[in-house]
Amino acid sequence: MRKWVLIGPVLALLLVLVALVLVALVLPWRASRSAPVPALSRPPSPAVAPPVVGADGIGDPYFPHAGNGGYNVTGYDIQIRYDPPTDRLEGHTTITAQATESLSRFDLDLRLPASAVTVDDRPAGIHQDGGKLEVTPAAPVHAGVPMTVRVDYAGVPSEIPGGPGVPSPWVRTPDGAVAVNEPDIAAWWYPSNDHPLDKATFTITAVVPAGLQVIANGALLGGPEPAGPGHQQWRWQETEPMATYLAFVAIGNYDIVRRDTRFGLYLAAYDRGLTPQVANAARTSVERTPEIIEFLSGIFGPYPFRQLGGVVPDAPNLYFALEDQTRPVYSPAFFGSGQDVTVVVHELAHQWFGDSVSVRHWSDIWLNEGFATYAEWLYTERTGGPSAAQTAAQDYVRYPANDDFWRIPPGAPGGGAEVLNNAVYQRGAMALQALRAAVGDQNFFASLRAWATERAGRNGSVRDFLALVKHVSGKNVDDVARTWLFTPARPPSPPG
Repeated sequence: MRKWVLIGPVLALLLVLVALVLVALVLPWRASRSAPVPALSRPPSPAVAPPVVGADGIGDPYFPHAGNGGYNVTGYDIQIRYDPPTDRLEGHTTITAQATESLSRFDLDLRLPASAVTVDDRPAGIHQDGGKLEVTPAAPVHAGVPMTVRVDYAGVPSEIPGGPGVPSPWVRTPDGAVAVNEPDIAAWWYPSNDHPLDKATFTITAVVPAGLQVIANGALLGGPEPAGPGHQQWRWQETEPMATYLAFVAIGNYDIVRRDTRFGLYLAAYDRGLTPQVANAARTSVERTPEIIEFLSGIFGPYPFRQLGGVVPDAPNLYFALEDQTRPVYSPAFFGSGQDVTVVVHELAHQWFGDSVSVRHWSDIWLNEGFATYAEWLYTERTGGPSAAQTAAQDYVRYPANDDFWRIPPGAPGGGAEVLNNAVYQRGAMALQALRAAVGDQNFFASLRAWATERAGRNGSVRDFLALVKHVSGKNVDDVARTWLFTPARPPSPPG
């Protein structure tokens, strides 16, 4: 037994030595696997940009505070309740959008007083300054993340002026109101990112006193539907992208005409307060809408929307027509002396040029108004009247060289009221005739069609269009553009 006493310690010593050898071998291997990578060889972590305050303008050179930066709107769900006798409007608008940068605050365009805002169902801080509604969400909204913004607001739109010495663009009528104007109208009845560069879909719901009708853009989803004692509701939806100023609502006593066409459901509305003479002339003119769209489709390509029609309110103080998407609104003044088909042609041409393809900035307005005016000339040319070249020559002679008409270059007319100066329309149409003469009919009309179809639902600039004409025709049109679009002087000769 004692010999095991001697052998035991020896074995124990050997085991200890083996363990030490194993530790010496294993520890460096484990260390090599667990040791941190030296700082110089580790890839840098991406920097996380801190939240910022969204810009209070989208970047328009003529209207620097129009629209807002930091997000893009995908849809508006506008719900209003309107009382004609008091002109009071209560609104609840839900905006779905996506942040383009991390935002600690962002702005909406709204003139009516806001009472509450939520961002993703959490109450947000608000401050209103003029036409800007500053929204501070409870937590920053991260770039690339969708957000849902709900705004509660109320007020009297007609009491809010359009600017110093300028009346409200909200038009009251004997039995209701019409929200229609350019470039400013949205902020008088719903919050928005108010610039054509940020187009979105729209759903418009209006609750009004029973017996009144509500007309808006796109398809009629429902109405009239009961909406509490003495009230009814109308619901409309435009699923194609639309600029904010093209969204409209007309409230009043209207006769509504509907019929199916190959372009979609035709729906037109005529205020019952119109005199019989004006009402008859208006119907005779506006009811030719499907026929005129057929004509324009043959030149510009397929009609870009699913609905069509028009609205003629009883609004003696409305002095213009506007190309509201799918359903233009016409002043009754156009029909005081009888039917006027050319105004219908003009506003329907805008469905391609202005509505489907919208301006990138308001400085590009020639793409809307020059093109719609030229469409009138084309209609006259192809229905037995003077050619577009003859009309252009007549207009050229009408304005002598010293007339202020020539100081406005339609390709860059200037901000403020100059955006809609007559020269943008008339000289703008002359510029198109000059381009037509320079590149030939085949290239010219191919360019118009390509512009309307390839950019459908998007935006474009004057420079973009001129580049397209060069590409299609293979001809340099810089001199023509410089002379007719960008020089504040009368060109030396009429367009060819």
